[in-house]
This record gives sequence, structure tokens and C-alpha cells, in this order.
Amino acid sequence: MLQNLATLEESILLGIQSNLRNEWLTPVFIFITRLGNGGFIWILGSILLLAPKKTRKIGVMALAALAGSVLIDNVILKNVVARTRPYEVIGGLTSLIGIQKDFSFPSGHTGSSFAVAVVMFRGLPKKFGVPALILAFLIGFSRLYVGVHYPSDVLGGALIGTGIALFVGWIGSKKFT
Repeated sequence: MLQNLATLEESILLGIQSNLRNEWLTPVFIFITRLGNGGFIWILGSILLLAPKKTRKIGVMALAALAGSVLIDNVILKNVVARTRPYEVIGGLTSLIGIQKDFSFPSGHTGSSFAVAVVMFRGLPKKFGVPALILAFLIGFSRLYVGVHYPSDVLGGALIGTGIALFVGWIGSKKFT
């Protein structure tokens, strides 16, 4: 079963590289993936939410979810699982953004994105929450497009980030109401 999953993931990544990568999409997805570097876009959005009193609670919860995601995904799970990056294992797969310094599972970019985007989706008007979720999905997909994560890394990051967001929301509802 694990071999079947590995074969499927390899096929997906090589399929993206062969069929979707092109000269006009590549700079777009490199830009999108860089938005997630260091959680920059999510930190910025969360800080902006701290200013108005009406959205301050969401800003605090978003920052808490982001911190939780970094701790669980990047500090703990990446080092425990220690999964090799796909471009190091899959013949013919190339990374569009160079060699990464950490391990592959889970995708920290995706985890952080979903942690904050789900908080925003649940706490803000849909005209802000829906674009946040769309950006989270795009950042997750960009990690496949640029060749630095397996699909299961991205799915794992999305699920963990969502779980963290829901937990933070639950804690927030207990503490602030």
C-alpha cells in the first residue's frame, strides 16, 4: 500500500512538472509560494487584524494558530518524520526554488496557511475569509508545482493547520466569551 501511495505521488508530481509548468505560470506560482515564506503574508494579515477592536480577537487567534502550526509542523513533526524532499528521490523531478534546508513532511507553508486562513474564514465576513482560504489552497498547490513537497505533505499540512485553527477557535470561544 505504501508503495502504491509513493507511485501515485510520484506520478502526480511528474504530471504537474510535465503538463502544468510553463513560462507564464511558473513565475506566478513561485510568487505565491514565496508569500508563504516565513508565514510573512499571514503574519502581516494577522497584525492588521489586531488594529481594529472589532477584529482584534481574530488577529490574536490567527497569530496563536500560526505559532501552533510552526511549533507542530516545523519544529516537531518535520524532525520526527524526517521525510526526504521529493526532488531528492524522484528521478527527473526538479525544484524550481532550489534546495530546501528542512525535511518534507508536513508542508509548513501549507500548515501555516490553513491555520490562519481557517481562523479568518470562521471569524471574518466571507468577503475576507473566502479569499484567505483560496490563498491557502494556492500556497499548498504551489508547493507541489515548484517540486518541493509530496501531495501527502501538503494534505498533512492542510489537515494539521485546520485542526490547529479549530482548536484555537474552541479555546478562543471559551476564553473570550
